Amino acid sequence: MSQEGVRVKSFTATEDKGSFLQGVKDCIPTLLGYLSIGFAAGVLEKTAGMSIMEIILLSVLLYAGSAQFIAAGMIAVGSSATAIIITIFFVNLRHILLSAALSPYFRQLTMFKNMLIGSLLTDETFGVAINEAAKRKQIHEKWMHGLNLTAYLNWIVANIAGAYLGQWISDPEKFGLDFALPAMFIGLLILAMVSRKKVKLDVIVAICAVFITVGVALIFPGNVGVIVATVVASTIGMVIDKWK
Repeated sequence: MSQEGVRVKSFTATEDKGSFLQGVKDCIPTLLGYLSIGFAAGVLEKTAGMSIMEIILLSVLLYAGSAQFIAAGMIAVGSSATAIIITIFFVNLRHILLSAALSPYFRQLTMFKNMLIGSLLTDETFGVAINEAAKRKQIHEKWMHGLNLTAYLNWIVANIAGAYLGQWISDPEKFGLDFALPAMFIGLLILAMVSRKKVKLDVIVAICAVFITVGVALIFPGNVGVIVATVVASTIGMVIDKWK
């Protein structure tokens, strides 16, 4: 094969890796987690007294696992709308950090296109995107849309399924559904640590994050500790990594 043919073949392979369809394929490993967590969220929302339409609107407009679990719990105990909105706002502040970490890969896009990507970004799609960036040193816009939309639609379907079947589940905690979200994040954390092959460093960062979160929580209410721990612990990890 000529050098020109090799270059064309290499270019085509690169384009395929950055295609919308490839983004859909790369999202598949996380779909089982989305299905289980989305189903659990739908069940909890239904047992909290929400209608099917309210659950659909919540999953479409809010689209945040941890926030929807919190909303369901607060609705169940009769919390005010103001309290729910403020709590969800602070819980989702971490998305500022996620978006900031990915923003260098999309600087060439317009603000509107960046908003389209950021509006559907989740912890899981962020993890997949960061791994993609680590492997290929770039993230394609079409690939990111394929990843995000697949996760988004899967989440909505899972919520609806949980809402319908939740009518026959009176006690979600009996089946451990309330622990579904923490379990998924623990699994994602372990997989990320193993793939990075820097287990010792990751363990140090994790321990620092736990102590910082607990320490800040003793002083400030809400989820401020999570934000502070994320920034400080990741900075500590970066300094240790560079120092080594």
